Amino acid sequence: MGRRSSKIATRKTSQDARKAKLYGKIGKLIVQAVKAGGTDVVGNPRLKEVLKQAQQASIPKDIIERNVKRASDKSQADFQEVTYEAYGAGGTGFILECLTDNLNRSASEVRAAVMKAGGKMADPGSVLFNFQRQGQVFVSSEASEDQVFEVATDAGADDIVPANDEDDHLEGYKVLTDLTNYAELYRGLQVAALPLVEDRSGLVYSPLSSVECDDQAYDQNEQMLERLLAVDDVDDVHTNCAGLR
Repeated sequence: MGRRSSKIATRKTSQDARKAKLYGKIGKLIVQAVKAGGTDVVGNPRLKEVLKQAQQASIPKDIIERNVKRASDKSQADFQEVTYEAYGAGGTGFILECLTDNLNRSASEVRAAVMKAGGKMADPGSVLFNFQRQGQVFVSSEASEDQVFEVATDAGADDIVPANDEDDHLEGYKVLTDLTNYAELYRGLQVAALPLVEDRSGLVYSPLSSVECDDQAYDQNEQMLERLLAVDDVDDVHTNCAGLR
């Protein structure tokens, strides 16, 4: 299988995995919110916001109810956020975002996935400086460039980056903004009825520059991405490997 064929095959796998990750992450956030403030949406604004995210992502009602019930189980530990950094092949870096109820388990499973793919765990901050934390709303190519530009500019976007199938595994536009403006930007694009891609929208680590790899290094990084997405505690993976998302 050639490199382009490999990318196309990986696209479907990666998209399916990320959709499952979105469902899993919101489920964990529901548990967090219920444990912090109870099941009453009126008195728990945090839960109200998470349920709004679940609705936007079209998460089935039974999944939501299952996680609310899960949070009420006294044996269920609360979830904690943790970020890991790793080196891939060809001078690339990976940032791994996790929500876990067992820090020892997540550290062990992430380390195993990285090592099996030939990567190496990195010290905190040694990879992170190559990325910028931003809010991203992904708009499908069903919308025109002019339409996206007009609405996004009015909503306070900092940048609009065309995303193509070759590099991003999905055609459309990445609308980027400062973290503090993400909610307002999202609402503006949503009110304008633009076709938003939920599992590609949120707070992201955008690489300051991409690293071009030869085929061997790319394949190794692709394997690392797949292994990391298979770890239950990993909710999102960011890399500066060109063509791999």
